[in-house]
Amino acid sequence: MSPRLAGAHYPVAVVGGGQAGLSVSHCLRERGIEHVVVEAHRVGHEWRERRWDSFCLVTPNWQCKLPGYPYRGSDPDGFMVRDEIVRYLEEYVALFAPPLVEGVSVTGLHRTARGLFELTTTRGEFTAEQVVVATGPYHTPAIPRMAERLPGPIEQIHSSRYRNPDRLPDGAVLVVGTGQSGCQIAEDLHLAGRQVHLAVGSAPRVARFYRGRDCVAWLDEMGHYAKGIDSFDDASAVRMRVNHYVTGRDGGRDIDLRAFARDGMRLYGRLTGIDEGVLEFADDLKINLDRADAVADGIKDAIDAHITAHGIQAPDEARYRPVWEPARQPDALDLAEAGITSVVWSTGFTRDHRWIGIPAFDGRGYPMHRRGATSTPGLYFLGLPWQYSWGSGRFEAVGRDAEFLADHIDASRRLADVCGALTGAPTELAAALPVG
Repeated sequence: MSPRLAGAHYPVAVVGGGQAGLSVSHCLRERGIEHVVVEAHRVGHEWRERRWDSFCLVTPNWQCKLPGYPYRGSDPDGFMVRDEIVRYLEEYVALFAPPLVEGVSVTGLHRTARGLFELTTTRGEFTAEQVVVATGPYHTPAIPRMAERLPGPIEQIHSSRYRNPDRLPDGAVLVVGTGQSGCQIAEDLHLAGRQVHLAVGSAPRVARFYRGRDCVAWLDEMGHYAKGIDSFDDASAVRMRVNHYVTGRDGGRDIDLRAFARDGMRLYGRLTGIDEGVLEFADDLKINLDRADAVADGIKDAIDAHITAHGIQAPDEARYRPVWEPARQPDALDLAEAGITSVVWSTGFTRDHRWIGIPAFDGRGYPMHRRGATSTPGLYFLGLPWQYSWGSGRFEAVGRDAEFLADHIDASRRLADVCGALTGAPTELAAALPVG
């Protein structure tokens, strides 16, 4: 039987039952802290419903380290595919049976006059002394307004709705955006023999393997993934960085847009406008390709320096040489002439925290926090990209962030108990008591 919500009270409420919410639930249970986890859909929904058929992780399986449940399969250097990721989360739930309520949306969060948090849900209202918002950053698909100017017959979908090439109409496909999703979807279509037109953005890339190892393994050994956000001079900019594109498909390999172009994919700069069925592009294709290669080379430079500094025996490897250069940079494309019948907008997501009626956000709508703890005592966020380190929103480090917040929550409750004993104040005001 799932926990009761309407009229109930819990010491801690966790909103979101993805890897972040489940991780903090595990940590709270280890500390004996009563709580409830409220999930709008069912566990694994984001992976099950908003990923394409050939989707797989871009980080090796050994980086899956949820609290109490590190990867235990037979392929630690492989890359779990979509259904395996869902199964990993379902097995995690079966392992420790969190106090989980599925299929219930939290539609409002406010503070009461007594200092408690009141949560409004599709199954009634309940209160909590402390709240962890673990809904991640990918809420609403972001599609630019220029999409409205595409001709009516063109089918448009966001990357979160893309499943496979056969689901799209016959004809050429335009993919807009070259973050991880855009590049992998473009590859999926290209490998299926579809004519792909790709609007290339400024996302960087990284090599899959270098000098005998996965680059992720080198960077992990170098301490890159444990480096905290507070060690960067430009922390705000770091949080907004786009992830490097690479793939774990078929055992893992580079994503080389130049090779795609050599083999028939059409590349353009950033999409800047649409006018009567004609697409307009910025003159930045070569710049974007060169910068992506420069980032990949910079990572290799750092790996080389690490190998030399520690006297590590590793095979030499020649550096990448571009296999294609744009002879010219096309600034326009007629959709009808190119036979384009569908567009995949790989343009990311926006955050939607309108249901939170608490002033915990900056001017951009980003949660103001330190390692997930906000300036509103008792309110926390978990699972944000670069919440504290590179892996904060991923299987690699979300558990470390969950441990930190669980300790913070436990300390808050203990402090409230002490203050209540000394002053007679009700311990349910724990959320209003600051922790150092």
